[in-house]
Amino acid sequence: MAEELSHENENNESVVLKLLSEKDMYGYEMIKTLRKRAQNVFEKKAGMLYPLLHGLESNGTLNSYEQYCRGKMRKYYSIAKEEKQEE
Repeated sequence: MAEELSHENENNESVVLKLLSEKDMYGYEMIKTLRKRAQNVFEKKAGMLYPLLHGLESNGTLNSYEQYCRGKMRKYYSIAKEEKQEE
């Protein structure tokens, strides 16, 4: 069971990193994009996104910055420079 969860988390990380390799995004934008691309298959996993983003930011894989978008402050995520060089 623990191995399954670890494997699923690695898959989720890969999906997030793939999205962010295209452009910087905020959390809800990632959810909308994944729902659209995966035809709502991502629906059940939406709750795991923010803890995953926070973990990836904490371990230095992602950077974040705040910026206004349509009158609201959004927290955007990007791949850390070291991670981009490894790809």
